Amino acid sequence: MVSWDGKSKGGTLGYKIFIEILKYTHIRIAYFLLYFVTFWFFIFSEKKGIRFYFKTIHNYSQLKTLISIYRNFYVFGQTLIDKTAILGGLSEKFTFDFEGEHYLHQMANENTGGVLIGAHIGNWEIAGQLLARINTKIHIAMYDGEQQQIKELMAQVIKKKKTGIIYIKDNDISYLYKIADALKKKEIIAIHGDRFLQGSNKVTTTFLNYKADFPSGPFYLASKYKVPVVYVSAMKETATHYHFYATKPVYNRYPSNLKTRKTELKAMVDDYVREMEKMVLKYPLQWFNYYQFWKNKNL
Repeated sequence: MVSWDGKSKGGTLGYKIFIEILKYTHIRIAYFLLYFVTFWFFIFSEKKGIRFYFKTIHNYSQLKTLISIYRNFYVFGQTLIDKTAILGGLSEKFTFDFEGEHYLHQMANENTGGVLIGAHIGNWEIAGQLLARINTKIHIAMYDGEQQQIKELMAQVIKKKKTGIIYIKDNDISYLYKIADALKKKEIIAIHGDRFLQGSNKVTTTFLNYKADFPSGPFYLASKYKVPVVYVSAMKETATHYHFYATKPVYNRYPSNLKTRKTELKAMVDDYVREMEKMVLKYPLQWFNYYQFWKNKNL
């Protein structure tokens, strides 16, 4: 399996163009221009990983695979535009359904703290913004993979900062202390559960009938600090409508026995994987991992 390197692709020009479009025109103008941007990426970008996803994982025909790749690129572009719009204070352009949000309010009211685990499906950034509705301190842990220019550019358009960010950096474990400190204070950490950097702890399990690696760190930390785990996602259902999902909080027992720890962690990860499978099967076009995710030697 080719692992993810923690870095996003692309430059600042596209961000600047769409930010200006969103400021002065309708979001559908940006969506229209996106058709041409998507076509460029469809022609020139690497598609091995996403082709495997549609052709092998979903068993699509060759033609349906190609069409789905283009549609997937387009929807991904829409989610980036939506993220820019919402971070720029234009959330009124969108509507939302909230399923399971009461679990998060309950966690805040009871001061339990917790770990919210999402994935690179749907629109994680919008899910993070929606967490501002929860009356407690929330820290979004994310890999520090964006180019510095892009981070600075996005900071200029962010209107509301109700959540903190903990950057996960390669060869720097300081983020672990920040996460631990937040959980000790019974605050909430939101983090991805479907990517890991080289050298981090992981378990191998079956995801959509093929073996894949998942990080065990988020589950280990939640069990260590005795806080619940909730799986969250925000899925795009129409051009301007999202559906937010949150599962019932689960407390996992701390795996203190070193001999059985990996087995116990795998059981925790398996619960997460089953929830993620439901989302991927319901919204197949919103899978946004573009490297070879599954362990397969016959690519």
